[in-house]
Amino acid sequence: MTAAEPLRPDLARELIDRATKAAARRAKRLRNQLDAVQLGQDRHADHADAKVLRRVLAEHDWPGHRLVGPEAARAAWSLALHADDDADFQRAATILLERAVQGGDARIQHWAHLYDRTLVNSGRPQEFGTQQAVTATGVVLCPVRALDALDQRRASIGLSPIATGLEKVRLRCARDHPVDDSSTVVLAAVA
Repeated sequence: MTAAEPLRPDLARELIDRATKAAARRAKRLRNQLDAVQLGQDRHADHADAKVLRRVLAEHDWPGHRLVGPEAARAAWSLALHADDDADFQRAATILLERAVQGGDARIQHWAHLYDRTLVNSGRPQEFGTQQAVTATGVVLCPVRALDALDQRRASIGLSPIATGLEKVRLRCARDHPVDDSSTVVLAAVA
């Protein structure tokens, strides 16, 4: 076995498959392309994805680069990031992801995004400015603690300045997810 091969390629395939399908569902949901039945099926699939990831975390801790490889570790992060209906699970995943980062087995940027998401979902200001609300009027940054030091905190974990990150999100959202309902609010991540 080479160093690049994950220890659990089977688990890697499952995580990547689930995250790929979840991303496709989210894209349709953001474009308002799902009817009521499909929305219900979509939510059921999201819960099933979180349940699978919960099992993986219970058995292996965070599925990091060594266990599943970088692509599947990113997939696991995406599933946790979008498990917004289960705040306790997201917080637990954040703790395990932080441990993986400390052990050199995961990306610190993934942890920052998930950490910010848990803060925003609990009504608290985020730390790294990775979360915005996408509305019909545009992309707005969710509240941030100590905004004057945000770019310093972002630089400390390898993220671009907030102005650059926001512009990327605005361009991506305008291209990929046109929103035409003024009541629609969707969390988006800033790179």
